[in-house]
Amino acid sequence: MRRLTRLDPLTQLKYFNFFMYGSWSMLNPYLPLYFQDAGFQSMQIGILMSVGPLISLLANPFWGYWSDRTQNPRLILIIMLICNIATSQMYFQSNQFSIVFSLMLLFYFFQTALNPISNSLTLYAIENTPYQFGTFRLWGSVGFAVMALVSSPVIAYFGIDNLGFLYGSFVVLTLFLSFGLPNQAKQGKKTTFPREDFRKLMTSGLFVCFLLLSIIINTPNRMNSIFISVYISGMGGNEVMVGWSWFIAAALEVPLFLILDKYLKLTERAMFGLMAAVCALYTVRWILMGIAVSPYHVVWIQLLHGFTFGITFYTGTQICNFLVPKSVRNTGQAIYGLCWMGISGIVSGLLGGWVYDQLGAERMYVISAVMAAVGTTGFFIIWRHFRDKSPDHESESGSASAG
Repeated sequence: MRRLTRLDPLTQLKYFNFFMYGSWSMLNPYLPLYFQDAGFQSMQIGILMSVGPLISLLANPFWGYWSDRTQNPRLILIIMLICNIATSQMYFQSNQFSIVFSLMLLFYFFQTALNPISNSLTLYAIENTPYQFGTFRLWGSVGFAVMALVSSPVIAYFGIDNLGFLYGSFVVLTLFLSFGLPNQAKQGKKTTFPREDFRKLMTSGLFVCFLLLSIIINTPNRMNSIFISVYISGMGGNEVMVGWSWFIAAALEVPLFLILDKYLKLTERAMFGLMAAVCALYTVRWILMGIAVSPYHVVWIQLLHGFTFGITFYTGTQICNFLVPKSVRNTGQAIYGLCWMGISGIVSGLLGGWVYDQLGAERMYVISAVMAAVGTTGFFIIWRHFRDKSPDHESESGSASAG
């Protein structure tokens, strides 16, 4: 009975991931359609969708710092969720570009760091337990996939203009669950921020290269996320087809996380080698998207999302956890999130919006394929470096990071 009580916060963490990612399934696929319905042009949509990544440059390190400083990421998540609910309902009430832009800056300040902070909390919660990261993260993929599919007919029935109320209701449920999350504050005392560990991290050539390559490979993925709904709509598809495209994309992540939990070796050589391979698959994915001629083609090509995004997200999070000292883990994950979703999101929103308007979707996917090929080359070079190192060194590195 005592064991059941001790595991309750971990069970709560699974439900939290389900509803948090489920709420995002109502933003990523449908927000561009919402803005299009409000009368905004593609370039304006690109700018609005890049607001989140822009503000994350400030928000991610800010919330990561306070999570490490307080050693209480649960409290930080609760604060962000409360403000998220309040600000989201404000910008959904306006259709003037300048007002929406201003309100979204405020909204995303409380939204963009939810992912890295929750990831960091999960990694702390499962430390010294038999549980794996993917066991908890897959609940997020289930929530995203299920709600992307279920919400599509609801949105089609009630209208895209009611998107804000649907999103808000899910964030309220997420907030309710956040109060039962594992509490890292019980694991240690509040302390001063370890500046020396942070300095060593940010001067690590390997960590900086990893961040740069993460930006390169995720920029095309973010462009696709922003404009795939518009792409499908332009081919004659509707909200239900958009929902199916995102359901198919997220559903494969669930078994994939379980497989990675079981078989992925947490060594530099294995993880960087896998990243190189999946970047090559990204290249193929963007080529296929560029030559698609039907919305049904796009929906089926989204099957590759489970492999490409799923593997890069899982492996990238583990690489970050591997490279970052434990004392600055929240900050390290936040910086990774800043690059992974922040900088890549700014570039994808502005570049993608301009390319989509001026050159068309096909050219946008050609550029995406080229960037994925660059990412493949970079991760391959790092993999070759670790492949040529002695097994003894790799074993020692893996043991040190695990501790």
